[in-house]
Amino acid sequence: MNPGSGDRGSGFAGIELAIRWLLAVISFTSVGFATAEAQELPIFDTHIHYSRPAWSVYSPEDVLKIFDRAGVRRALVSSTPDDGTLKLYEAAPHRIVPELRPYRERADISSWHSDPTIVPYIEERLRRGIYKGIGEFHLYGGQTNTPVVRRVTELAVEKGLFLHAHSDEAAIRELFAIESRVKILWAHAGMSSGPAAIGQMLDRYPNLWAELAIRTDMASGGSLDPEWRALFLRYPDRVMIGTDTWVTSRWEALPGYLNEMRAWLNQLPREVAEKIAFGNAERLFTSGGGTSPIPNVPLRLRNP
Repeated sequence: MNPGSGDRGSGFAGIELAIRWLLAVISFTSVGFATAEAQELPIFDTHIHYSRPAWSVYSPEDVLKIFDRAGVRRALVSSTPDDGTLKLYEAAPHRIVPELRPYRERADISSWHSDPTIVPYIEERLRRGIYKGIGEFHLYGGQTNTPVVRRVTELAVEKGLFLHAHSDEAAIRELFAIESRVKILWAHAGMSSGPAAIGQMLDRYPNLWAELAIRTDMASGGSLDPEWRALFLRYPDRVMIGTDTWVTSRWEALPGYLNEMRAWLNQLPREVAEKIAFGNAERLFTSGGGTSPIPNVPLRLRNP
């Protein structure tokens, strides 16, 4: 045996051990980066309310901190009354995209569509020139044939605004019958409409988009339902994310809701997930009109 061969063997073994350790570190780090990338999918939340009951609990600054925790880089906001939206917009105009809700108080939910005082209210508020939509409002089949609804629809078309409609399929069809050029964001994707029905509506109306606030049926048990997956792959440009802070208690839970949504978004191809999470809303609500691109707000995602 050559002198020193044992030392060389020990040296080679040491080098091999070091290489294996280095590869393990690289593999672990890659997994960590992949996990972080999946978690940090930014969100453009298309269904936020900052209504009067929340004002005494969460300041605009508190709301923005919740958005930071949840990874919400921008939000489409409507409130009852509209002053709540203006409070958030004044605090962060680069992050808040205002909509005008036709509710001066909560009681207007059930009567706005037939209340003639709503039209001058909307016309006056729209003069601010900051709104991207009218809504979110509640309207159902058989309630659309009123002068108020017709005028609101006309205003949306005249000013290039979306109608954000919490409606059943019948009301959506009736709104398009009033004016085929109107653009509608369908709140909750109809709430109870299934992926087949949603797909039929998207097929029929090219100016219809759907947001998924409160919907959890696409991923019961954590796995993305095959029919919903097929819908998202077929219409990657027509679907958006929303949460709906319709009661104050939903604010603190918002990061958790969005983590649940990210879980099924991450089961889609990355390009599709990004469109649904933020890309579609960014394209529709920030292109033109002088609104800046989606802000590069640092994400601070934590388990709620």
